[in-house]
Amino acid sequence: LYFATTASCCCCCYCCRCCCWPVRRPQKRGSTGSGAASGGRRLRGRGPPSAPSTATMIQSLFILAGSGEIIIEKHWREVTPRSVCDFFWDEANAHDDKRNVPCVLFTGEVYLLSVLRGDIFFVSTVKEEQPPLLVIEFLHRVGDIIQDYFGTIEEGNLKENFSTVYQLLEEMMDNGFPLTTEPNALKAMIHPPSMISKIAEATIGASGVSETLPEGTVSNMPWRKTGVKYAQNEIYVDIIEEVDAIINISGQVISSEVTGIVQCNSRLSGLPDLTLAFVDPEVIDDCSFHPCVRYNRYDRDRVVSFVPPDGQFELMCYRVREVSHVAPPLYVTPQLTYETLPSGQVNAGRVSILVGTKPTSSVIVPPRKGPLVVEDIIITVPFPRSVRTANLSVSHGTVLYDEAAKVAKWNLGKLPKDRQAQCTGTLVVSGPRVAEAPPVEVAWKVSNASISGVAVASLQLTNETYRPYKGVRLLTRAGRYQVRTS
Repeated sequence: LYFATTASCCCCCYCCRCCCWPVRRPQKRGSTGSGAASGGRRLRGRGPPSAPSTATMIQSLFILAGSGEIIIEKHWREVTPRSVCDFFWDEANAHDDKRNVPCVLFTGEVYLLSVLRGDIFFVSTVKEEQPPLLVIEFLHRVGDIIQDYFGTIEEGNLKENFSTVYQLLEEMMDNGFPLTTEPNALKAMIHPPSMISKIAEATIGASGVSETLPEGTVSNMPWRKTGVKYAQNEIYVDIIEEVDAIINISGQVISSEVTGIVQCNSRLSGLPDLTLAFVDPEVIDDCSFHPCVRYNRYDRDRVVSFVPPDGQFELMCYRVREVSHVAPPLYVTPQLTYETLPSGQVNAGRVSILVGTKPTSSVIVPPRKGPLVVEDIIITVPFPRSVRTANLSVSHGTVLYDEAAKVAKWNLGKLPKDRQAQCTGTLVVSGPRVAEAPPVEVAWKVSNASISGVAVASLQLTNETYRPYKGVRLLTRAGRYQVRTS
């Protein structure tokens, strides 16, 4: 099984691959471990496939906990010494924000390619030159499968189900090359853990591994199971757009970018053929698709035609074309001041953060959906290492200060319209004048709204006689949204 790659010169590159690999969202600038797609169909920049490589793509895979402990290690062909993880962790500790760890490192002997999912690092070793985006995409696929099987990617889940993780890695990669990465095919071969399966394994030694090969793996649609039947047929479509932005201390947007994903949850019987049409599809740019999408049809008619996998999957991802600076739905004005002694030492400081909603923004809310409401607002304030402690109080929500990490997290929840919230407090500082000023990170979301105006115009089903229930939701949320403090 060979994989060849092509790449464009922009920050979002794509590679060619086997149709059993779904495509991830475009890589975001400044985001470590973001899943630039390593395959699938791309609208532009496609080139002829390169010659197949005879070298192993991935030599070893390590899964590291947030403390640097090795939870899982898997080797193909050769055994990579664990000392490479010490090298990687030294590089990771040099960054206060683990998302800024370079996704490609060189130890002098092997290349380390990594992605971060939550607080878990997936680190692969590559001995010879290989397409990096292909390796990064595979690591993201491993993370997606683990999350699909166990609900969350956490250290406890990995340790509790380590045998299942090893079985999944055996099926997902063969001799250092990707093999089976479709969730439906993997679940047919390796059953997800449940209370009944754990009891059966403990009492009679039953294995969760199927002895027969799933039928879908040898068909021309490996993403869909055969013989799917539901008493109630339904499909749900979620259009989620994320706003990445950098705001200066005056509240002006320095840079911004909007990306979107279309997620589906399909519970349809038989072999349905769906056609999805968008409102104003011209604003959609840099698309990448799940292998089930017929690319030629989208290139010709700007409609998404596909036979969906069973269950949840990511249908496509995109960037919003030529967006000027986005006007966010809320403003955050942080102020940090320090009292400097004549000797140059700092002994105290004050912090004040004001948060409120804006009367106008770039977020588009359909008229029938009601007024714009900003929800799940979380303000994360990192302090310099010279800050010993902080005494904070808020007018709305709750605030927690982590003494070890020097980070305050202010959870506002839903902010009422035309109302401000304020966080004030004093800092105890010891040391010379503070030179660093980490930016404040803001998380928020707005339901039933979008930045681009993309919406579903129609969703038609053919090849089956039933009429399914169709649900569509819109969501706009903050991605990497930072507000500078100096």
